Amino acid sequence: MSTKIVKEKSSLNRSGFILIGVVAVFLIFNQVQLSLITSSLGIRYTSFSGGDLSNVNINEIKSTADAIAALFPVQDVRAADDAISMIVPRGVPEYGAEMGISFDDPVVSLDKMASGYNALKAKVETNPEVWSRYLNLAANPRGISCEFCCGIGAQGVDAKGKSRCGCKHNPAVQTLTFWLMLNTDYTDAEILKEVMRWKAIWFPKYMVELTMKVAGNGGQASQSLPEMVGGC
Repeated sequence: MSTKIVKEKSSLNRSGFILIGVVAVFLIFNQVQLSLITSSLGIRYTSFSGGDLSNVNINEIKSTADAIAALFPVQDVRAADDAISMIVPRGVPEYGAEMGISFDDPVVSLDKMASGYNALKAKVETNPEVWSRYLNLAANPRGISCEFCCGIGAQGVDAKGKSRCGCKHNPAVQTLTFWLMLNTDYTDAEILKEVMRWKAIWFPKYMVELTMKVAGNGGQASQSLPEMVGGC
């Protein structure tokens, strides 16, 4: 092998390592940026969703905006910090320990959830009752989707349950839906609310601005809020 080829390979290897390093730094920065910014604003977060959702008719929800209006007390939103406090969670959700995920580690949690998609989908497909419930919830534009990074809107899967996007965020929210249906007694409304909270972690700027619009206080969220957390 010539010296020139060896040098070219060495150069390519160094370029590859540099690119990986840059991507890693970007992801870490993206992950901590939201926490640092909102901490400086003195904003408090919610760790658990809570709230009585027994009167929510899931079939009336036709968009992510509808979901936010039905599942969160948007009447309490007066400004961006109210919206952030309401919809962007922190800490470990009550199912987090079992799933190995945390709102405080959104990128790692995204990877874990996305990696579990195929296995959980296969499991749910063998249970006709759960599969039918899943399709009614996810194969409609209720917000179980990656709409802000891929432009597919509020419906993440088609009528047969096939994902409409291949990015990590979409299988992650489907995985959450599968897991909560299989392992908890959460209602469809409670599951959808958890999906909204994870979407707010991964798409904080878009979700905060949408919450403000739903509340009738339309305006821009802080320009420092990330548009997306985690790779697409």
